[in-house]
This record gives sequence, structure tokens and C-alpha cells, in this order.
Amino acid sequence: MKRFIPTGKIDTRSGFGKGLLEVARENDNIVGLCADLTGSLKMDAFKKEFPHRFYEAGIAEANMISMAAGLAVEGKIPFAGTFAEFATARVYDQIRQSVAYSEANVKIAASHAGITLGEDGATHQIMEDIGLMKMLPNMVVINPCDFNQTKAATIAAAKYKGPVYLRFGRPAVPVFTPEDQVFEIGKAVKMIEGKDVTVIATGHLVWKAVEAAEILEEKGYSVELINIHTIKPLDKEAIIASVKKTGCVVTAEEHLRNGGLGDSVAQLLALELPAPLEMVAVDDIFGESGKPDELLAHFHLDTVDVVEAAEKVMARKR
Repeated sequence: MKRFIPTGKIDTRSGFGKGLLEVARENDNIVGLCADLTGSLKMDAFKKEFPHRFYEAGIAEANMISMAAGLAVEGKIPFAGTFAEFATARVYDQIRQSVAYSEANVKIAASHAGITLGEDGATHQIMEDIGLMKMLPNMVVINPCDFNQTKAATIAAAKYKGPVYLRFGRPAVPVFTPEDQVFEIGKAVKMIEGKDVTVIATGHLVWKAVEAAEILEEKGYSVELINIHTIKPLDKEAIIASVKKTGCVVTAEEHLRNGGLGDSVAQLLALELPAPLEMVAVDDIFGESGKPDELLAHFHLDTVDVVEAAEKVMARKR
């Protein structure tokens, strides 16, 4: 089985900041907007280098999205950044009408997503955002797994014509994907080839799935691991091809069961290839305050939970 050795730990939001700065140096039309969270979004380097292309909206997220839509109409490529809770739930109407419906070329940069926001607690730990955004027509939804992939995703989003929701996080996580990777929107990455069970993971849970695959290999199971960095459009062909081979699937995500990656995979399989499915996701509950690793364990989003789900789903196919 292919092994992944992390080169260190960095938060994915830093990948966004790095990617934004890099692509902005290539394209003068890229502009940045932020809702009083420039440091948290890692947009400070962009602001310093391109002060004339940066707009501080203050704690007025709805106005920020409206400003971004207006800038897009004028030919700019705006990246509007704030916490995922404020980037979606607080401004859903503006996103629906001014961005998605209008097919505006706006990139919504959402940091501090999911349960790993940590100590800020339930009011800030949005776990419904993928569902909210994937339901909007015309909206692309991207959830990369580490620093390198987030940087590559940011560059790809800038080059894509249309609305994009880019989700990333606060905690330092292992960096294990290639630095020079080519990021193709809507194209899954097969990280490990296997034959007994398909594990489809996104975001921070990809590394947990890597660890789980190693444990399952020691137990004699062959895991096929797919990194779904783009939840919409979903790479249906890659998923169907894998499940045809393995006969069962586990999805893993830092999101509610309702509306997330597992929900999309379940719908696909129900329509095209019925197969046993287990979801590693958060139940129908809000978050709690705590350390990121403690919360992942508490909400059953840890390595052991992926292992248990894989063993359960393999037993179901026999």
C-alpha cells in the first residue's frame, strides 16, 4: 500500500493565503475583500503587497458579498473572506441572489469551518455549510485536505469562471499531498488503490482516512482511498468505478450527515449503483467548545471511527 509521510503540520487557511498571493501576482484583476478578519484568513500578505486591491468591509458580511458581486460585474475576480459561519449562514440571501443566481465570478473564502474551529464553540462551528452551498445552482464547492492542496485549490478557483465556495480550517494539520500538484476542479484523487472497501474522504478527514487505511491493511484489508476535494461537481465516474470494484463504501467528513459529502454519495449510489454505505460524520446536533483533537474524538470523526465504519460496511456486503 502507498505510504504518505507528512512534511510537517500547517493550517489549511495558510494555504489559501499563499495561493491567493501567488495567483494575484499573475492576474491584476484579482481583488480581496475581508470582514475584519484579515489575519485569521491569512490575507495580510495580500493586503500588504496589493493595498489598492484590498477592501476591508468590516463586520458587515452581507455588504461584503454584495460588493464582491459588483466587482465581479466590472470584470474583477473577488475573493471574499471570513469565517465559514459568517460566509454562508449569515449571508445566504446575498449569495443566492447576487452570486449564484447571477452566476457572478465570486470566490467565497470560508475559514474556520467545521468542528475543529475548537474553543469558539457551537455558534461559530458551522457544520451545515457544505449542504447550504451545494444546494445553490451554479455554485462549485471545494473542501481541500491540507496546505498544499488548499493552495492549489485557491489558484484553480481563481482561474475558474463562476461562483466558488472554498472551505478551509483553523488547526495545523499534516501536509501530505504534493507541493507541485495539479488541482482539477471536479476530479477526485485516488490516493490508495484497493479492492475490499472504498473510503471517500474530504477536508481534514482525508488524513484520518489515510491513518485508517494503514490500520485496516494491518488487519488484512485492502482499502481504496479517494480524496474528494470537490464536493460539487461530484466526480461520479470515479466513485462508481471504485464501488463497482469494492462493493461497499465509507464516507468521512467534518460536517453534518445531512447535506454533506455522504449525502451526495448516497444519492448517487441510490440512483446508479445500490451498495452498503456507512458515514463518518456529525449527527444531527450542534458543536461544543474544546480542543480540535478532543472534538474530533468526541463527535466520532477520528481514525478509529473510520476503521470501525469500514469493518461494519464490509460485513454488510457479505
